[in-house]
Amino acid sequence: MGNWTAAVTEFVLLGFSLSREAELLFLVLLLPTCLLTLLGNLLIIFTVLSCSRLHTPMYFFLCNLSTLDIMFTSVISPKVLANLGSGDKTISFAGCIIQCYLYFSLGTVEFLLLAVMSYDRYAAICSPLRYTTIMRPPVCIETVVFSWVGGFPSVVFPTILISQLPFCGSNIINHFFCDGGPLLALACADTTAIELMDFMLSSMVIRCCIVLAAYSSTYIILTIVRIPSASGRKKAFNTCASQLTIVIISSGITVCIFVTPSQKEYLEINKIPSVLSSVMTPFLNPFIYTLRNDAVQGVLRDLCVRV
Repeated sequence: MGNWTAAVTEFVLLGFSLSREAELLFLVLLLPTCLLTLLGNLLIIFTVLSCSRLHTPMYFFLCNLSTLDIMFTSVISPKVLANLGSGDKTISFAGCIIQCYLYFSLGTVEFLLLAVMSYDRYAAICSPLRYTTIMRPPVCIETVVFSWVGGFPSVVFPTILISQLPFCGSNIINHFFCDGGPLLALACADTTAIELMDFMLSSMVIRCCIVLAAYSSTYIILTIVRIPSASGRKKAFNTCASQLTIVIISSGITVCIFVTPSQKEYLEINKIPSVLSSVMTPFLNPFIYTLRNDAVQGVLRDLCVRV
């Protein structure tokens, strides 16, 4: 086993089966998308940090989500852009394992953070008088630390097991990045136990977070409906509409990718939702939060006037 694994020094990322002209067109579309993703999330972080009236739990969590999106984009997109631009689609064995680990770790952190953000909106809408007591600063910091710390160790053991598999055949990964399913498809050993472990871990994290988000969202909607004034309902809905949108998008895409008993059988199908989760979701998050958030829009207008 050790000799087989050591013999594989690099993998080839197949990506999408496109002509060279189509790859260059994809590069032209992807590059500005990545740049806008980085700029949009950096703008949110700068806006929140520079305005004292946004120093609240909701925007504290939003800053962490923007930081996460920047890291998520940085893990996948640079290598994809380099491969498209140069035509060289190779990636080292160590680089592939690291990319796989970071992708799934950050994905886990995202779901934990979205669950925390859902609870924050639940407390704000359903218990407004107790909100400052429930979401006091130490609680916010502890929940964010739990989200970040909880995401990375949970993926360590499966990643180590994947790195120790014998790869004695083809080194062509049927994906545009080092995803777990395509890597397992190249292994020359029985990967049933690792697939089952991945399925159980991803299912547990995703289902728990989705249940918490669904529970919070249900009570938020029921509470908003009971508000007597139309202006009150609109104001309450605006404070949580962005959060609900992000949770629905992220949950739907992630369920399509990860909660599958055997990922090796769905390699081609999973490429499209993988693009959405690694590129489009981080790209859309800043726009969703700014377009649907009056407070952020107001601060941005003030910053523009000062400039």
